Amino acid sequence: MKFGLTWLLIALAALTGGAARAADGSAHQAAAVKVTTLSTMLTDYGTLGEWGYAALVEVDGHRILFDTGANPDTVLHNAEALKIDLSDVEDVVISHFHDDHTGGLITLRKALMQKNPAALSHLYVGEGIFAPRYSAKGESGAKNDFPAIAKAFLDSGGRISELSGPAEIFTGVWLTGPVPRPHPETNWNPGLFVKTGGKLVPDTLREDTSLVVATASGTVIVTGCGHAGIMNIADAAAAITGDARLHAVIGGIHLFAKSDAVLIETAARLKGLAYLLGAHCTGIEATVRLRELLGLDRHSAVIAAVGSSFTLGKGIAAGEIAGWAG
Repeated sequence: MKFGLTWLLIALAALTGGAARAADGSAHQAAAVKVTTLSTMLTDYGTLGEWGYAALVEVDGHRILFDTGANPDTVLHNAEALKIDLSDVEDVVISHFHDDHTGGLITLRKALMQKNPAALSHLYVGEGIFAPRYSAKGESGAKNDFPAIAKAFLDSGGRISELSGPAEIFTGVWLTGPVPRPHPETNWNPGLFVKTGGKLVPDTLREDTSLVVATASGTVIVTGCGHAGIMNIADAAAAITGDARLHAVIGGIHLFAKSDAVLIETAARLKGLAYLLGAHCTGIEATVRLRELLGLDRHSAVIAAVGSSFTLGKGIAAGEIAGWAG
């Protein structure tokens, strides 16, 4: 991707330079955290469901939109239905190039900037998101729409930071950038390829980026699809924060089609997790099984609906359709 290259390189150097601070366990900690689901398949009164994901992340007064859903108007509609004003949100993260996470970006930017020109003006992405995708025959085409979306975003006056590694964007709030993958997780659908050294290799969504919040209770992780694998993401979060304790995992972790053996292994790695708000591609049965394996209950391991939220110190507010009245 050639546009804005100079700015991107400057941003890259600045944003990846802080990663080393966490290695000695001295990462900053956030005091107040709330994550509200704005796009997922399960929906509550007045909101729209879709195969997609988006969440509003609020940490110590900072507000970040994490992914933007699939259809152009879904997040805009749901935010209005939930009486959430996104016009003062300036930072937006796109976890990976798939259109069920990028579809609302331009609609949201254009709508919100009418009230605040800086709304959703700073976009964070992981390195590799601009790579062309190919079929097994080497045919390219409209298999990665994100470069066109990024161009429209830049044309609107926005700026893009492409991350090659972890970056602390606010005190205690980190983006992983591309995640090291020591665990052989395959949390993506096969079929697309990228070129490496002139050869086609399977597309493993190298750019897949999660958000990590360091707190006194342990780490909070927000993922879009968790294509890097939640075990790998958990390891990356521990390395970033210097804290191996997992407090909450929120979002999609792409386990809906996985075997029970994979769920057992995953739960073993997530041992001690206090809260799971499984959205999007986590899967209904997978979420219920993880609840059992992790020793959680229907208050602490919940299938997310639009409007479901997690608040540090309070836990999960599931909403009507996902809630537990017993």
